[in-house]
Amino acid sequence: MSGGIVAWGTYLPYWRLQRPAIAGLLGSGGGKGTRTVASYDEDTTTLGVEAGRRALALLDRAVPGPGAPTDLLFSTPLPGYLDKTSATTVHAALGLGRACGAYDLAGSPRSGVATLVQALAGAGSRTTLAVIADLRTGLAGSAEERDSGDGAVAFVCGPEGAVAELIGRGAVSEEFLDRWRVPGEDDSRVWEERFGEEIYVPLAREAFAAALKDAGVIESEVDHAVVTGLHVRATRVAAAGLGVRDGVLAPDLLASVGNLGAAHAGLALADVLERAEPGQVVAVLSLADGADAFILRTTDALVAARQARSVAGVPTVAQQVAAGRDDLAYATFLTWRGRLRREPPRRPDPERPGAPIVHRSDAWKYAFEASRCLACGFRHMPPTRTCLSCHAIDQMQSERLADTPGTVATFTIDHLAYSPSPPVVGVIVDFDGGGRYRCEATDVRASELSVGDRVEMTFRRIWSAQGVHNYFWKARPLSGPAQASEG
Repeated sequence: MSGGIVAWGTYLPYWRLQRPAIAGLLGSGGGKGTRTVASYDEDTTTLGVEAGRRALALLDRAVPGPGAPTDLLFSTPLPGYLDKTSATTVHAALGLGRACGAYDLAGSPRSGVATLVQALAGAGSRTTLAVIADLRTGLAGSAEERDSGDGAVAFVCGPEGAVAELIGRGAVSEEFLDRWRVPGEDDSRVWEERFGEEIYVPLAREAFAAALKDAGVIESEVDHAVVTGLHVRATRVAAAGLGVRDGVLAPDLLASVGNLGAAHAGLALADVLERAEPGQVVAVLSLADGADAFILRTTDALVAARQARSVAGVPTVAQQVAAGRDDLAYATFLTWRGRLRREPPRRPDPERPGAPIVHRSDAWKYAFEASRCLACGFRHMPPTRTCLSCHAIDQMQSERLADTPGTVATFTIDHLAYSPSPPVVGVIVDFDGGGRYRCEATDVRASELSVGDRVEMTFRRIWSAQGVHNYFWKARPLSGPAQASEG
């Protein structure tokens, strides 16, 4: 039993930066199209949580299902922590069981491909959730800033219900200096383009040929080909020389999304799975400190998986691209990225949350679990031992509300409270099935919010203080991340 990809989920932040806006402020740089931009309260951990939630939403709908993940692999070149496993935060926010291992694979864009390949390699016997996220910036006015993008992708790989099976792979490694960033620096450095092209293109051909040979297929049998890499010139030359049929190369999504670095190969693969037919051959080639290629064959389960996505309301890559809002001011983008220091609110800076307190309430803080009284049915947020309605004690049942929508009962706008992007929009949400809670709203302009709006919950970074990230859940418009606050 070989197993393979059972479910997948992608997350593209709602905000888009129009590239011409860069030249409008700086007088140079820019270009055409847009790039995705993570909001001020998003980082690679929260991006990964959102992609993982969408993949897991389809897991129970797989027929047959592979069961809950036994391992979680989280890959990003920009982890929220060093000397602490960010994957455990993703694990907690997704509400996975204690027996599920959580591991980081970080450091470079190539780690993203390694994460997916490792999950596929073990799919014959274990169910693994592979989450890949990246958040890319670059110096103001640089090609890196212009051409990059933010986002995440997640794949559930397991022994049963595979929509795509791994049938071959090839890899080539070589030590050379093309792109690098030393610890403590925010921006990558890049060597001259012609040098990178001379190295990458032969590596790409070698890895692709090895993968085809391992799979027992030839170039003309490939139905979809994904070619990605941060070295744009080398990637284009390599793609042109694959020898596949016309129309086989998948859209690179660079004009509307930007290059998601470690997550881009997975994003493009997900886009292909949302368009492919059963029995087709999909080739993925990634250039990053070498070349990695793997060949997949789609199965009959792909049709049911796509139907399940529609029923569950999980958006496709194309739908997320179309749903983006592209009126983000460039000055706001620079502020969110810490490139432009602006006057903070007049309230004291926040303090770091206490580790013991957080640990005692982690089911509420990370998994957003409420409690429902078994005696009278009253739902409590946050969870409690004593029912506020019938006063029963220790007769509670935990309920995860992270995926439960609600309605805005009322809201307020606070221009003084601390926020990395003021003002703070506070909402009181009435959840479907009972329960009321006050929390922050995100991805919403205060002027466009109304009582009665439908909202869903999203995992965000509230603030960071003394090196500690304070994560919790916020409400955003149910129609998809919409109308975000620019501050």
